[in-house]
Amino acid sequence: MNAKSHLERGMQFERILLLLFLLSLPLINPVVHGDGVGYYAYARAPLIQHNLHFEDDWRHANLIFKQSRIGPDGQLLPDEYTETGYVGNLFTVGPAILWFPFLLIAHLVVLLLNLFGKHIAADGFSFPYVLAMAFGTATYGFLGLRLSFSLARRYIAARWAFLATLGIWWGSSLPAYMYFNPAWSHAHSAFAVALFLWYWDRTGPVRTTSQWLVLGLISGLMVDIYFLNAVLLLLPLVESLLGYAARLKSQPQAVQTLLLQNLLFLLTICFVFLPTVITRRIIFGSYFRFGSYSHLPWDWSAPHWRAVLFSSDHGLFSWTPLLAFALLGLFLVPRASKTLAIYLALAAAAFYYLISSYPYWNGMSSFGNRFFISLTPIFVFGLAAAMGRLAELLSRPRLARVLSTGILASFVLWNLGMLYQWGAHLVPVRGPISWREAAHNQFCEVPRQLSVHLRDYLFRRSDLMRQIEQRDIEQLKGASPQ
Repeated sequence: MNAKSHLERGMQFERILLLLFLLSLPLINPVVHGDGVGYYAYARAPLIQHNLHFEDDWRHANLIFKQSRIGPDGQLLPDEYTETGYVGNLFTVGPAILWFPFLLIAHLVVLLLNLFGKHIAADGFSFPYVLAMAFGTATYGFLGLRLSFSLARRYIAARWAFLATLGIWWGSSLPAYMYFNPAWSHAHSAFAVALFLWYWDRTGPVRTTSQWLVLGLISGLMVDIYFLNAVLLLLPLVESLLGYAARLKSQPQAVQTLLLQNLLFLLTICFVFLPTVITRRIIFGSYFRFGSYSHLPWDWSAPHWRAVLFSSDHGLFSWTPLLAFALLGLFLVPRASKTLAIYLALAAAAFYYLISSYPYWNGMSSFGNRFFISLTPIFVFGLAAAMGRLAELLSRPRLARVLSTGILASFVLWNLGMLYQWGAHLVPVRGPISWREAAHNQFCEVPRQLSVHLRDYLFRRSDLMRQIEQRDIEQLKGASPQ
């Protein structure tokens, strides 16, 4: 296939991805709960109140979030406040930065409608605001997938990049946080990491000064969204170290240029990270205090390395097995992309090490291991490479497409069934699950219940969300669900 045909095929697949995204929009769930209360507060309070006082956000939160933070009198408990008198919101500000354009438009629309006699609460909690937030999250999730597809198809045939994008879209933890829990940070994180990797790959290994500046802007945003994304900065670090070694031998004068570019890159990251450190100074009293995160007992011997992958308590491969094949694909890449695959494998290994050292490695009430959603573009690339290698081994493109599509469909259906079980609390959302029970549910309970709950999700969503939360409360109390 010539370059023009390859480009046309890629554009065709991009249009299909966009169509599928538009068709998926009814799945977005305009709700703020759990960790999302803290993330959303950083957008709502500055927009509506023009401050960082989050008392109203805590009072409007879902019941499980409130019950350990608010007393019977409706006042926040004293330990919710920091020494500066602010609510101790330890969540990141990056999602709020990305939501802000959507919420600003929603706010202006609400104000305009109210001028014409409508009576919509312009408080950031009413439906237009939450819908704008949820739509923004889904949009960023899709853009992350689109960038992941673009990165993969630069090195691997577009058909495999397309199938891999679909597979990771619906066969990983991403849909839980792109649609069902939109107020959390993970879909934004997938977008920011995909943008970082796409731009880093397109401009490297030799960048202009302006390209280093743009990469710094993206990198700062990526860390604003999710602190652990900083591990991706290993890639330009290693790349630059190799660049220094090469230039010392042949272009000593160029070493100084690269050093200045690296300093500009770091300064730009620090500049974009200012919203985080400023809010920490206001809320916690110091630029580098991050609430309870500052006191977590990390164990750098990575004691959870097996459990992170294989535990029934939200293990990465046990809950989302397609990702095992995606990571395997990093070792099956075409020769032209081996260097990129090594970099991506390094980033994935470093990220895995951090999660294995983290005391809450299981993500508590996570669907699968939600932390790894950040690596969505790496999974897309690896899965595309795995399918491309399968096609080479079979030497029959049509058979390879049919086989790959069938295998992906099986993983996706399994994942969607598990997502339903998790959302409907057919399996515990916290702690280990019984795989025997989960397998039984997949073939018996999910087909029986799904059609009813899908109608409720589309047309009676508020009632369904209340039922789900009540089940969660009962499970937390150790009672059997009704």
